[in-house]
Amino acid sequence: MKVKEWFPPDPLPRKPPYQDIEGIYGMSKEEMQTLFEKWVRKLRIYPAWDARLELVEDREFRKTGDIKIDCDDRKAVVLLNAVNPKQENIEEVIVHELMHLKMYPLDQTAETLIDAAFPEDSPARDFAMTQFFTTLEQTVEELAKCFLLEYGENRELSFGRCKTMKSFNDLFDGLKKLE
Repeated sequence: MKVKEWFPPDPLPRKPPYQDIEGIYGMSKEEMQTLFEKWVRKLRIYPAWDARLELVEDREFRKTGDIKIDCDDRKAVVLLNAVNPKQENIEEVIVHELMHLKMYPLDQTAETLIDAAFPEDSPARDFAMTQFFTTLEQTVEELAKCFLLEYGENRELSFGRCKTMKSFNDLFDGLKKLE
């Protein structure tokens, strides 16, 4: 597969922390591009879609990865945090974001059904959307793990998000005693 430029041109002059991308993810931009191309083919995204990988230098970008999808032009941009990622395994993040593209038709169908079934700003609609998005994220992550464990170069799962979460004991201590 002949691929056009997958990364935006580097800003001049380069500014930290982008210049140390290898230190953040343990691989060069070229290695990330190769990994991205592998998964675009493995998940059968190409040739039906044009997909591109971009690194985000904005410190306000709180996610490790995200995806922007243009269904009309069948284009997608996977965004990776180049400043403060929460996940250690970049391959897992790439696969996860590309799974969102694979699940997008189902995602849009479910959102449309929820919109049609519940009045805007109603508690029922908020509940349905919360449940749907939680389930969608869990499903996308499970599919990403399955593919990663079967075909991944780095099969180590990321536990980076767990570092910022409260422990079970912390959560338990916060509960009110029932008497």
